[in-house]
Amino acid sequence: MNRSARAFWLRSPGHGELRDITVPEPARGEVLVRTLYSGVSRGTETLVFRGGVPKSQHAVLRAPFQDGEFPGPVKYGYLNVGVVEQGPDDLTGRTVFCLYPHQSRYVVPVNAVTPVPDTVPAGRAVLAGTVETAVNALWDAAPLIGDRIAVVGGGMVGCSVAALLARFPGVRLQLVDSEPARAATARALGVDFAAPEDALGDCDLVVHASADAQGLVRSLGLLATEGTVLELSWYGDRRVTLPLGEAFHSRRLTVRASQVGAVSPARRASRSHADRMALALDLLADPALDALITGESAFEELPEVMPRLTTGELAALCHRVRYA
Repeated sequence: MNRSARAFWLRSPGHGELRDITVPEPARGEVLVRTLYSGVSRGTETLVFRGGVPKSQHAVLRAPFQDGEFPGPVKYGYLNVGVVEQGPDDLTGRTVFCLYPHQSRYVVPVNAVTPVPDTVPAGRAVLAGTVETAVNALWDAAPLIGDRIAVVGGGMVGCSVAALLARFPGVRLQLVDSEPARAATARALGVDFAAPEDALGDCDLVVHASADAQGLVRSLGLLATEGTVLELSWYGDRRVTLPLGEAFHSRRLTVRASQVGAVSPARRASRSHADRMALALDLLADPALDALITGESAFEELPEVMPRLTTGELAALCHRVRYA
């Protein structure tokens, strides 16, 4: 069995490289996976690439199979789809998703991979980690039938949340973003679109995912009395200032954080991390979610692609990396 592999490493902030490695022989209870695709989660991964992870969050932001330490050298990533080349009979030959960095082959415990349903193409399955974040967010938010909802920030996470909310009956839903090109993505997802200045107010719930302080300020401004902003953004080492001295107290507004590292308290007693991931993969049977994959390149190009994603020269939602 071929055990040679190549891995993408952040050598130092702003500088990536491919390294040749040899993966170990899988032990009992492990699988050897050959990668088909990986995905770059533009928000978090470009923050890591530019060295923007605060020291206080080095442990919190570790990826499940990260090697090295922030700010670098570090091997980072968590959207990987591949084929099991060696392992238990019921998994060998199966397409699986794993929260693994950008690497052409790897060995992990059996319980670290989730089989991709036959209804989900391998190339779309790279979105599983982000859709899992959206599932957890909606468990936290607990939207109700007929709610007036805005999703502020049309990036990868915001669009995933909007795509799932579009299935809720009777809701008034808008995807809000300052980038006009996001209107086409919203349309593909079956969601209304608005620029920040045109967004409908009086919302029961606003999900904020723009990772921009002005987006959070606008989110507060869109709320009805006693409404909630569910904050999904990760700001890294940036400080955020909010107008909490205006109508925040008199209107009894709420800002609540949601993060995918732990299963939402609303489902923690009845759902495991594995259950949540399996649900995310099932939801990816919807072809509308292909709209979230806006760029693709070969694995060998990743050292040149990551700086362009970080600066915004490549304006991607999810950038897919192909290995064949």
